[in-house]
Amino acid sequence: MASVGFEAVSKRFGATKAVEGVDLAICDGEFIALLGPSGCGKTTLLRLVAGFEEPDTGTVRIAGDAVGGPGWSLAPEKRHIGMVFQSYALWPHMSVAENVAFALRVRRVAASERERRVMGALDMVGLAGFVARKPWELSGGQRQRVALARCLAMQPRVVLLDEPLANLDAHLRESMQQEFARFHREIGATFIYVTHDQAEAMALADRVAVMDHGHLEQIARPQALYREPASEMVARFVGRGAIAPVEVVAAEGDRLTVDLLGRRVPARGTGRVGERRNLCLRAADVRLAGADEPNTIWGRVTAASFQGASTFLKVRPDGDGAREELQVEHRGPAPGLGEPVAVAVADGWLIPGQAAGDGAFAERSSP
Repeated sequence: MASVGFEAVSKRFGATKAVEGVDLAICDGEFIALLGPSGCGKTTLLRLVAGFEEPDTGTVRIAGDAVGGPGWSLAPEKRHIGMVFQSYALWPHMSVAENVAFALRVRRVAASERERRVMGALDMVGLAGFVARKPWELSGGQRQRVALARCLAMQPRVVLLDEPLANLDAHLRESMQQEFARFHREIGATFIYVTHDQAEAMALADRVAVMDHGHLEQIARPQALYREPASEMVARFVGRGAIAPVEVVAAEGDRLTVDLLGRRVPARGTGRVGERRNLCLRAADVRLAGADEPNTIWGRVTAASFQGASTFLKVRPDGDGAREELQVEHRGPAPGLGEPVAVAVADGWLIPGQAAGDGAFAERSSP
C-alpha cells in the first residue's frame, strides 16, 4: 500500500495542456476515481503515476518518495504499481496462467513463488479452473479478470485502472464493479480508477476527483460531489439537473430563499441578500405540483424518458425569460408531451462563487 501525491503537476503535449497545476493527495489504501469528459487529462494523470510520462512541472510522489519531475522519471518497473488496461493487453498465444505469470517471469521471481502467486491471483478472480485456456477462448468479462489477476500477482502498492469496463456490456460492468470493490477491500492497495462514467465513479470510489481541460475541478466523497458541487462544470457533469440564475432574497445560516423566475424557492449554501448567483437543481429535487400550490413554475413537457422506477421529464418553463429546460424525476403515471404542468422546487444548491450567467436555465444532459 502507498499514498500518491501530485504537487503542482503540469503536462503539455505540444500546445495542448493535458494537465495544468494539479495538486492532489491520495491516501494510503484509498479508492480514488478520476472522472471527467474525454480529453480532460485524467488518463495523462494516470500515466504520470505509472511512469509512462514525466511532468513538465511539479512532482509526482508514491509513498512520499518523488518518482517523477521535470526531466526525470523513475522507471515504471521500479514503482511497484499494477495497471489494468481497457484493452486487457493479453498475449493471445499464451495461456491464462502464462499471461498472469509473464511479468513475474520477467522480474525473475522464483518458479515456486511465481506459481503460488499466479494460482492465488486466479483463485481470487474466480478463474482457477481456466489456467490452460487461451484469451480467445474467454468472454470479455473473463479476459478482464485475467488482466486483473496479472496485476494482483505483482502484489502492487498502487493499482491503476484505465477505463477497465468500457468494453463490457451493462450487465458485466455492474458485476465487475462489485468485483473491483471486493478486490480493493481484500488486498488493501491504493486504487486509482479512470472513467468518464459517473455511475461507476460514484458507486466505487471513496472520493471522486472531477477534471476538466487539465484542471482538477473538485475532489470529494460521492455524496458531497452530488449535493454540493464546487463549480458549474461539476454541477453540470455529475447528475441530472439544470443550472439556473437566481437572486438571494433571504439568508439564515446555510438555508437560503432565492427568487427563481419570480418564485420563492428554498436553497442551500452561502450567499448574501441581493446577490445574483447560479443555482444547481437536481431532477430528484424537482417535482410535479398541484395547480393550486404556491410558488410553482408552469411549463410544458417536452420529453419523457422511462427508466424503471421513475420517468425523467423535461419541462420548458413558460415565459420569455426561460429559454432552456429543467428536468424532473417523476414517479407514477407521466403526463403526455406538450401537456401543461406545474413544477415545484424542493431544494437547490447555490454554487460557490458562481455569479449568475445568461439565460434562465442551462440544461445538462447526463454523460
